[in-house]
Amino acid sequence: MTSAQLEIQLIASIVAIACAIPGTFLVLRKMALISDAISHSILPGLVIGFFITHDLSSPLLIVLAALSGLVTVILVEFIQKTGLVKEDTAIGLVFPALFSIGIILIAKNANDVHLDVDAVLLGELAFAPFDRLLVNGADLGPKSLWIIGSILAITVTLLMAFFKELKVSTFDAGLATALGFSPAVLHYGLMSVASVTTVGAFDAVGAILVVALMIAPAATAYLLTNDLKKMLVLSIGFGVLSAISGYWLAHWLDASISGSMTSILGVLFLLVYLFAPSRGLLSVLYRNKQQRIEVSLLTFLLHLNNHSEEEERHINHLNEHINWQKVRSKSVVDLALKNNMITIDNNVISLTDKGTSFTNKAIDYIITNDDTEIESMKEDFFLFRG
Repeated sequence: MTSAQLEIQLIASIVAIACAIPGTFLVLRKMALISDAISHSILPGLVIGFFITHDLSSPLLIVLAALSGLVTVILVEFIQKTGLVKEDTAIGLVFPALFSIGIILIAKNANDVHLDVDAVLLGELAFAPFDRLLVNGADLGPKSLWIIGSILAITVTLLMAFFKELKVSTFDAGLATALGFSPAVLHYGLMSVASVTTVGAFDAVGAILVVALMIAPAATAYLLTNDLKKMLVLSIGFGVLSAISGYWLAHWLDASISGSMTSILGVLFLLVYLFAPSRGLLSVLYRNKQQRIEVSLLTFLLHLNNHSEEEERHINHLNEHINWQKVRSKSVVDLALKNNMITIDNNVISLTDKGTSFTNKAIDYIITNDDTEIESMKEDFFLFRG
């Protein structure tokens, strides 16, 4: 492995960590689309900064681009607060307008400068190791590494200093205000960090990968945990894993590094989306099926409890009275038998003491709507194990 390969993976990993931190809070605040808006609308700031300094490596470009990102957030919120359009519509109005202004400025005034749209959107990690930081003739490594490393250090410092405030304002803005925090200040602080991170990662990885690294790891982690600290750790882990494995996938396929990393992020999200223990698609479908079985069982027991006539409790009467198919009737009867809730004598079904107790508890739950009742029913009769 060459030093350039190591540097590419290191830059990508640090970008992944730096993006995962603000990305986690954006996902929790349901503001994922704003990262895409920021990543495109900072273009006018970059262009104006270049016009002022005539230096693509000037820190002023980062400052003006970050301000451009903040302007995007302010405009989106201003339009949204009018109540005339929703947030996604406001985002769809603001960022294309600002992005197109940047494109016009480039086309009219910077045709002879390497500030083209392809470089802005796609980026290229393969070139990052060749843009070195030289101080008094000493090679200190890639510029991108120093830029994004500095941003990450600032982001981690701010996260440690304001973690409690960010957590409270993210989940309950009203409580944050009552405790003396300012949700607005924290919000714009978070947007500032997201903007600066986006700008810092721009030259190395481009807008597409920045958005992917900011949202996909956090969205994946969100399906696995309800704990904020664990979500941050998982987001960082998914981001770094995708950065490193994506690089080697690109090396093996001789393909785009950014594209390969983004593809790995997509595959990871898909796997978690399908197989997450509690929020995965398969788990949700299984729970829904179990809940339908529970409702059917409860309907069946309530029917038995309400009728003493033998013809109403005859096994062949279920399909007619409760409007069930034969297969469904059999599965519900089998589940009730398995849990010793009924007995069958000459095809006439009767409740056992356990079935009567369960039915009475169910009636109490229906009347009181007390969640503790249904939980105790699950524990007592193991319906999910049917």
